[in-house]
Amino acid sequence: MATAPADLPLFYNQLEPLSSLTHGDWKLREIDTPTLFAKAHAVPITVDEFPLAQRHFPIIFSVGPNPVPLALMGLNEGINVFVNDEGKLDGGIYVPAYVRRYPYMLARLRPDADELSLCFDPTAEGIGPDGDGPALFEDGQPSEATKNMLAFLEQFEQAGRRTAQFIQEMTDAKLLIDGEVTIQPEGAAQPFIYRGFQMISEDAVKELRGDVARKMVQSGAMGLIYAHFFSLPLIRELFARQMAQGRMPAPQFANV
Repeated sequence: MATAPADLPLFYNQLEPLSSLTHGDWKLREIDTPTLFAKAHAVPITVDEFPLAQRHFPIIFSVGPNPVPLALMGLNEGINVFVNDEGKLDGGIYVPAYVRRYPYMLARLRPDADELSLCFDPTAEGIGPDGDGPALFEDGQPSEATKNMLAFLEQFEQAGRRTAQFIQEMTDAKLLIDGEVTIQPEGAAQPFIYRGFQMISEDAVKELRGDVARKMVQSGAMGLIYAHFFSLPLIRELFARQMAQGRMPAPQFANV
Protein backbone atom coordinates (compact mmCIF):
# COMPACT_ATOMS: atom_id res chain seq x y z
CA MET A 1 0.00 0.00 0.00
CA ALA A 2 1.12 3.54 -0.54
CA THR A 3 2.19 5.47 2.51
CA ALA A 4 1.46 9.14 3.09
CA PRO A 5 3.48 11.32 0.68
CA ALA A 6 6.82 12.60 1.96
CA ASP A 7 8.20 15.38 -0.24
CA LEU A 8 6.00 16.13 -3.22
CA PRO A 9 2.55 14.49 -3.17
CA LEU A 10 1.49 11.76 -5.57
CA PHE A 11 1.41 12.91 -9.26
CA TYR A 12 3.45 16.08 -8.67
CA ASN A 13 6.96 16.35 -10.16
CA GLN A 14 7.53 20.05 -9.44
CA LEU A 15 5.68 22.93 -7.82
CA GLU A 16 5.84 26.63 -8.61
CA PRO A 17 3.57 29.56 -7.74
CA LEU A 18 1.08 30.65 -10.38
CA SER A 19 1.86 34.25 -11.33
CA SER A 20 0.33 36.69 -13.81
CA LEU A 21 3.84 38.01 -14.49
CA THR A 22 5.24 34.63 -15.49
CA HIS A 23 2.13 32.80 -16.70
CA GLY A 24 -0.01 35.68 -17.96
CA ASP A 25 -0.51 34.10 -21.40
CA TRP A 26 -0.88 30.50 -20.26
CA LYS A 27 -4.01 28.49 -20.92
CA LEU A 28 -5.50 25.17 -19.96
CA ARG A 29 -5.28 22.17 -22.24
CA GLU A 30 -8.08 19.66 -22.53
CA ILE A 31 -7.08 16.24 -21.15
CA ASP A 32 -9.21 13.40 -19.78
CA THR A 33 -7.13 12.41 -16.77
CA PRO A 34 -3.55 12.97 -15.64
CA THR A 35 -1.29 10.45 -17.36
CA LEU A 36 0.07 9.30 -14.01
CA PHE A 37 -3.45 8.45 -12.81
CA ALA A 38 -3.41 5.46 -15.15
CA LYS A 39 -0.58 4.00 -13.04
CA ALA A 40 -2.04 4.89 -9.64
CA HIS A 41 -3.38 1.89 -7.77
CA ALA A 42 -4.36 3.95 -4.72
CA VAL A 43 -5.37 7.63 -4.49
CA PRO A 44 -6.02 9.71 -1.36
CA ILE A 45 -9.62 10.72 -0.70
CA THR A 46 -11.30 12.90 1.91
CA VAL A 47 -14.09 11.93 4.27
CA ASP A 48 -16.44 14.19 2.29
CA GLU A 49 -16.08 11.67 -0.56
CA PHE A 50 -16.74 8.49 1.44
CA PRO A 51 -20.51 8.25 0.72
CA LEU A 52 -19.95 8.41 -3.05
CA ALA A 53 -16.55 6.70 -3.29
CA GLN A 54 -17.72 3.61 -1.38
CA ARG A 55 -20.00 2.75 -4.30
CA HIS A 56 -17.05 2.58 -6.70
CA PHE A 57 -13.86 1.68 -4.81
CA PRO A 58 -12.68 -0.07 -1.67
CA ILE A 59 -11.76 2.55 0.94
CA ILE A 60 -8.70 1.56 2.92
CA PHE A 61 -6.00 3.37 4.94
CA SER A 62 -2.29 3.73 4.33
CA VAL A 63 0.25 2.22 6.70
CA GLY A 64 2.61 4.29 8.78
CA PRO A 65 2.29 6.80 11.63
CA ASN A 66 0.13 9.25 9.65
CA PRO A 67 -2.49 7.15 7.83
CA VAL A 68 -4.66 8.62 5.11
CA PRO A 69 -7.83 7.21 3.50
CA LEU A 70 -7.23 5.77 0.05
CA ALA A 71 -9.46 4.77 -2.84
CA LEU A 72 -8.07 1.46 -4.02
CA MET A 73 -8.05 1.12 -7.82
CA GLY A 74 -5.85 -1.92 -8.30
CA LEU A 75 -4.32 -4.64 -6.19
CA ASN A 76 -0.78 -4.17 -7.44
CA GLU A 77 1.59 -1.25 -7.89
CA GLY A 78 1.13 0.52 -11.22
CA ILE A 79 -2.27 -0.99 -12.03
CA ASN A 80 -5.47 1.05 -12.21
CA VAL A 81 -8.24 -1.22 -13.47
CA PHE A 82 -10.48 1.77 -14.25
CA VAL A 83 -8.14 3.27 -16.91
CA ASN A 84 -7.78 1.44 -20.22
CA ASP A 85 -4.67 1.07 -22.40
CA GLU A 86 -5.46 4.36 -24.18
CA GLY A 87 -5.52 6.22 -20.88
CA LYS A 88 -9.30 6.66 -20.96
CA LEU A 89 -11.27 6.43 -17.74
CA ASP A 90 -14.21 4.04 -17.50
CA GLY A 91 -17.44 5.99 -17.86
CA GLY A 92 -19.44 6.44 -14.71
CA ILE A 93 -16.50 5.96 -12.32
CA TYR A 94 -16.12 8.60 -9.64
CA VAL A 95 -12.89 10.60 -9.98
CA PRO A 96 -11.49 11.58 -6.56
CA ALA A 97 -11.01 15.28 -5.83
CA TYR A 98 -7.30 14.63 -5.36
CA VAL A 99 -7.08 13.74 -9.06
CA ARG A 100 -9.35 16.57 -10.21
CA ARG A 101 -7.24 19.21 -8.49
CA TYR A 102 -4.11 18.28 -10.44
CA PRO A 103 -1.97 20.11 -11.61
CA TYR A 104 -2.91 22.74 -9.01
CA MET A 105 -2.27 22.73 -5.29
CA LEU A 106 -2.39 25.15 -2.38
CA ALA A 107 1.03 25.18 -0.72
CA ARG A 108 3.16 27.23 1.64
CA LEU A 109 5.98 28.94 -0.24
CA ARG A 110 8.06 28.92 2.97
CA PRO A 111 7.85 26.52 5.91
CA ASP A 112 7.13 29.43 8.28
CA ALA A 113 4.45 31.00 6.07
CA ASP A 114 0.86 31.10 7.32
CA GLU A 115 -0.81 31.69 3.96
CA LEU A 116 -1.28 29.08 1.27
CA SER A 117 -0.42 30.09 -2.30
CA LEU A 118 -1.89 28.76 -5.54
CA CYS A 119 0.80 26.59 -7.12
CA PHE A 120 0.90 24.14 -10.00
CA ASP A 121 3.07 21.44 -11.53
CA PRO A 122 4.75 23.00 -14.61
CA THR A 123 5.45 19.52 -16.04
CA ALA A 124 1.73 18.73 -16.30
CA GLU A 125 0.08 18.12 -19.67
CA GLY A 126 -2.99 20.18 -18.84
CA ILE A 127 -1.47 23.64 -18.66
CA GLY A 128 0.97 25.71 -20.73
CA PRO A 129 1.56 28.74 -22.99
CA ASP A 130 0.19 26.87 -26.01
CA GLY A 131 -2.99 25.63 -24.39
CA ASP A 132 -6.25 25.63 -26.33
CA GLY A 133 -8.58 26.00 -23.34
CA PRO A 134 -9.56 28.85 -21.01
CA ALA A 135 -6.93 31.45 -20.12
CA LEU A 136 -5.49 31.49 -16.61
CA PHE A 137 -5.39 35.28 -16.49
CA GLU A 138 -7.36 38.07 -18.14
CA ASP A 139 -5.98 41.63 -18.07
CA GLY A 140 -3.49 40.56 -15.43
CA GLN A 141 -6.18 39.19 -13.10
CA PRO A 142 -7.17 35.59 -12.38
CA SER A 143 -9.69 34.36 -14.94
CA GLU A 144 -13.00 32.76 -14.05
CA ALA A 145 -11.43 29.32 -14.59
CA THR A 146 -8.63 30.14 -12.16
CA LYS A 147 -11.06 31.53 -9.57
CA ASN A 148 -13.17 28.39 -9.82
CA MET A 149 -10.12 26.19 -9.31
CA LEU A 150 -9.03 28.29 -6.32
CA ALA A 151 -12.47 27.86 -4.73
CA PHE A 152 -12.30 24.11 -5.38
CA LEU A 153 -8.85 23.90 -3.77
CA GLU A 154 -10.05 25.81 -0.71
CA GLN A 155 -12.92 23.33 -0.33
CA PHE A 156 -10.42 20.49 -0.72
CA GLU A 157 -8.25 21.93 2.07
CA GLN A 158 -11.27 22.18 4.37
CA ALA A 159 -12.19 18.58 3.59
CA GLY A 160 -8.59 17.63 4.35
CA ARG A 161 -8.89 19.12 7.82
CA ARG A 162 -12.11 17.17 8.44
CA THR A 163 -10.32 14.04 7.25
CA ALA A 164 -7.47 14.63 9.70
CA GLN A 165 -10.00 14.98 12.52
CA PHE A 166 -11.62 11.68 11.55
CA ILE A 167 -8.26 9.90 11.44
CA GLN A 168 -7.45 11.31 14.87
CA GLU A 169 -10.74 9.93 16.18
CA MET A 170 -9.91 6.50 14.76
CA THR A 171 -6.41 6.62 16.21
CA ASP A 172 -7.53 7.77 19.66
CA ALA A 173 -10.11 4.97 19.79
CA LYS A 174 -7.52 2.46 18.53
CA LEU A 175 -9.82 1.29 15.74
CA LEU A 176 -7.23 0.98 12.93
CA ILE A 177 -5.65 -2.43 12.47
CA ASP A 178 -3.42 -4.12 9.89
CA GLY A 179 -5.56 -5.32 7.01
CA GLU A 180 -5.51 -8.64 5.21
CA VAL A 181 -7.67 -9.98 2.37
CA THR A 182 -7.65 -13.59 1.18
CA ILE A 183 -9.06 -14.45 -2.24
CA GLN A 184 -9.35 -18.03 -3.49
CA PRO A 185 -9.98 -18.00 -7.26
CA GLU A 186 -11.69 -21.03 -8.72
CA GLY A 187 -9.11 -23.54 -9.90
CA ALA A 188 -6.18 -21.86 -8.13
CA ALA A 189 -3.98 -24.13 -6.04
CA GLN A 190 -3.44 -21.49 -3.37
CA PRO A 191 -5.27 -18.34 -2.28
CA PHE A 192 -4.03 -14.83 -2.99
CA ILE A 193 -3.34 -12.95 0.25
CA TYR A 194 -3.04 -9.17 0.26
CA ARG A 195 -1.55 -7.15 3.09
CA GLY A 196 0.22 -3.82 3.56
CA PHE A 197 -2.76 -1.60 4.37
CA GLN A 198 -4.92 -0.66 7.34
CA MET A 199 -8.62 -1.03 7.96
CA ILE A 200 -11.06 -0.32 10.79
CA SER A 201 -11.72 -3.25 13.10
CA GLU A 202 -15.40 -4.25 13.18
CA ASP A 203 -14.83 -6.03 16.49
CA ALA A 204 -13.32 -2.90 18.03
CA VAL A 205 -16.27 -0.80 16.82
CA LYS A 206 -18.69 -3.25 18.44
CA GLU A 207 -16.77 -2.98 21.74
CA LEU A 208 -16.78 0.84 21.87
CA ARG A 209 -18.04 2.35 25.11
CA GLY A 210 -21.51 3.81 24.78
CA ASP A 211 -20.39 7.41 25.30
CA VAL A 212 -17.62 7.06 22.69
CA ALA A 213 -19.98 5.46 20.16
CA ARG A 214 -22.56 8.17 20.81
CA LYS A 215 -19.97 10.86 20.19
CA MET A 216 -18.99 9.23 16.88
CA VAL A 217 -22.62 9.07 15.80
CA GLN A 218 -23.05 12.76 16.59
CA SER A 219 -19.84 13.79 14.82
CA GLY A 220 -20.71 11.75 11.72
CA ALA A 221 -17.70 9.47 12.19
CA MET A 222 -19.85 6.36 12.60
CA GLY A 223 -21.42 6.86 9.17
CA LEU A 224 -17.94 7.16 7.67
CA ILE A 225 -16.86 3.97 9.42
CA TYR A 226 -19.74 2.06 7.87
CA ALA A 227 -19.07 3.57 4.43
CA HIS A 228 -15.59 2.04 4.80
CA PHE A 229 -17.07 -1.31 5.83
CA PHE A 230 -19.55 -1.32 2.91
CA SER A 231 -16.73 -0.64 0.42
CA LEU A 232 -14.44 -3.50 1.41
CA PRO A 233 -16.21 -6.27 -0.57
CA LEU A 234 -15.26 -4.33 -3.73
CA ILE A 235 -11.69 -5.61 -3.26
CA ARG A 236 -12.88 -8.87 -4.78
CA GLU A 237 -14.29 -6.95 -7.75
CA LEU A 238 -10.88 -5.33 -8.29
CA PHE A 239 -9.33 -8.79 -8.31
CA ALA A 240 -11.88 -9.98 -10.88
CA ARG A 241 -11.28 -6.90 -13.07
CA GLN A 242 -7.52 -7.48 -13.07
CA MET A 243 -8.04 -11.10 -14.02
CA ALA A 244 -10.46 -10.17 -16.82
CA GLN A 245 -8.03 -7.56 -18.17
CA GLY A 246 -5.20 -10.07 -18.26
CA ARG A 247 -3.25 -8.10 -15.66
CA MET A 248 -2.66 -11.00 -13.38
CA PRO A 249 -2.56 -10.13 -9.68
CA ALA A 250 0.74 -10.59 -7.93
CA PRO A 251 1.39 -13.99 -6.34
CA GLN A 252 0.50 -14.98 -2.82
CA PHE A 253 1.38 -12.73 0.12
CA ALA A 254 1.53 -9.51 -1.92
CA ASN A 255 1.47 -6.04 -0.40
CA VAL A 256 -1.32 -3.95 -1.85
